[in-house]
Amino acid sequence: MAAAPTLDILGIGNAIVDVLARAEDGFLAAHGMTPGAMALIDAAQADAIYAAMGPGVESSGGSAGNTCAVAAALGAKVGFLGKVADDQLGTVFAHDIQAAGVSFPTARLSGGAPTARCLILVSPDGQRTMNTFLGACVTFGEDDVDEAAVAAAAVTYMEGYLFDPPAAQAAFRRAARLAHAAGRKVAISLSDAFCVGRHRDAFRAFVAEEADILFANESEILSLYETESFEEATERARKDVAIAALTRSEHGSIIVSGAETISVAAVPTKVVDTTGAGDAYAAGFLAALTRGLPLAECGRWGSIAAAEVISHFGARPQAELKALVGV
Repeated sequence: MAAAPTLDILGIGNAIVDVLARAEDGFLAAHGMTPGAMALIDAAQADAIYAAMGPGVESSGGSAGNTCAVAAALGAKVGFLGKVADDQLGTVFAHDIQAAGVSFPTARLSGGAPTARCLILVSPDGQRTMNTFLGACVTFGEDDVDEAAVAAAAVTYMEGYLFDPPAAQAAFRRAARLAHAAGRKVAISLSDAFCVGRHRDAFRAFVAEEADILFANESEILSLYETESFEEATERARKDVAIAALTRSEHGSIIVSGAETISVAAVPTKVVDTTGAGDAYAAGFLAALTRGLPLAECGRWGSIAAAEVISHFGARPQAELKALVGV
């Protein structure tokens, strides 16, 4: 009999400092950016874009980091593994995520690449365009998977963006093996349709072989299974994982588990900035799931958390999420 978990959720992902600023479409065009996409950039590009951006808001970010912070705000016991450098932005990240109530045991990188940053430009319609310099993130490998933390967590949650750095895929598989050996669950978010396209075979194998819970939006799940039919993609996901939670923006989400299919309505809100919507949905879902709540309620928590996060600038909650979900 496995010991009771001491963590509800352990996130593993890119430890990134988010820098958010508003930008007009002309700015994106001038810098050759595809609106709404996430592009990987080098240190020189990061410096140039950062210098040209308007005033920004800086906070610990990264997809799984955002999920961890939102889940902690909902009362879940949360930890996070990810690599930052021993520099100023590394200190910003560590302070910020720990202040959100998330334990962060990963050792810092010294003498190598600087801490990762994601330069996020938010268009007037709320769409986000992301430019990510991975920096120290890419050094996250198997040795950084904290065995005790994985064994202690009811769910180990991994972000798809971590498929870009090569060492991290091996780390994911090690974390999944450790989680299952301890009788725990493994969740993955696909993160980005372009990221899925870059690593489709590896993603498909991981989802089918290692994942228990899958999070994806419509474009990501269509990319994973190379289909234009959301219904077909949903059925493929149903076969691959025990639970799939598939989000469709203002159309809410579909949850499939075994023979069960649950439709969850989106929570109406004024969209200010879509950064972190999927991260927040996963947080709400997992915070409810690890409390033992039914899947429909998990979806409701996810929708409420996502609606709160997109109603203001930045990917971290500003309202009292516990009050919003009713706990």
